Amino acid sequence: MAVSPGMFHASVAYLPSSFSMYTTMLGMAAFMDWRGGLKTSVGMMWFGIGAIVGWPFSGALIIPLLAEDLALSSIKGDVSEIIYRLLDGVVRSLLVLALQIAIDAFFYHKVTVVPWNIVVYNVFSGASRGPDIFGTEPWHFYLRNLSLNFNFWFLLALCAGPVLGLQFLFQGRSATKQSPIRSMVFAAPFYLWLAIFSSQAHKEERFMYPVYPFLALNAAIALHTTLAYIGSSDPAKLVGRIPAKLKLYLVSVVVLLAVDVSVARTIGMYSAYHAPLEVYRPLHANGLAGIEANVCLGKEWYRFPSSYFLPKGMRAKFIKSEFNGLLPGQFNEAKTGFGFFPGTWLIPPGMNDQNVEDTGKYVWDHEDFLCRLLILA
Repeated sequence: MAVSPGMFHASVAYLPSSFSMYTTMLGMAAFMDWRGGLKTSVGMMWFGIGAIVGWPFSGALIIPLLAEDLALSSIKGDVSEIIYRLLDGVVRSLLVLALQIAIDAFFYHKVTVVPWNIVVYNVFSGASRGPDIFGTEPWHFYLRNLSLNFNFWFLLALCAGPVLGLQFLFQGRSATKQSPIRSMVFAAPFYLWLAIFSSQAHKEERFMYPVYPFLALNAAIALHTTLAYIGSSDPAKLVGRIPAKLKLYLVSVVVLLAVDVSVARTIGMYSAYHAPLEVYRPLHANGLAGIEANVCLGKEWYRFPSSYFLPKGMRAKFIKSEFNGLLPGQFNEAKTGFGFFPGTWLIPPGMNDQNVEDTGKYVWDHEDFLCRLLILA
């Protein structure tokens, strides 16, 4: 899994969903660790941090894990303990939210709850707003995308639930120290996430990032369970009559092939798609660095990585192209009269939440400071 193309770009992407991926892994580890008692509050805290600071929808991944804790407490009659752990987790998350609101209020010059704003816009904003205006994809988009990013491991992740069910049905026990029900609990978040986002019309690869730790876990569960069956030496079973060395050879070939395909795609992604990063390298050469100029972008403006890739004095601007949606605005660079960090709270002109084109974002011929450099693709 470490060499999969999905992990290659998700692990280093500067995105809220990547941050949620890290906190998902930490929260998942807390719910798994029963040493010294249940760590419900710690798990809730990590999932809460991911949902509050990162991406609010990632909080849905905690549902099966909380359901397990609630069921265990009900069976044991330990209601007061679960209430205490839940309150502890809620308080920890609320403290994180309070800190976030305080920091945002300083930079935005108003009190706002960013996670709630994200949920409202994406879920409750109506037909003329929301994510669907930015494009839609068919229901099988994520099946194709995850197949490219995880190949054999994605297939294993999909099979984790059925494999666990078949093992319990025919063998009546688990291949691990955990009970089959507990294994199913940890396999459930991956299916839940995939079902929720496959049902949404607007789809993006980054929406899958938070569930990558569960995808890896599901793949590991399916692989371990399958290997436990294949490794059987019981002569009464057909698989037990296969020589051990042949089994090892076949399993090694499959795993190494999956690793090779992953590495090949990762290399292919870098070699074929890193041009948007390389195209700005000449701007730092002698003779160009330090001059004041507009670097104008055409229809593939979305490939522009960041203004950090431009030398000091250069500014990214846009020219009219086939794209007819809303382009990014310019951060206000006022030095005096607007307090600290005016770019964080002064809204650029022409902004809207309906993806309506604003012609004021373009550089026009009548302007004094025209394009010195033009990047079309």
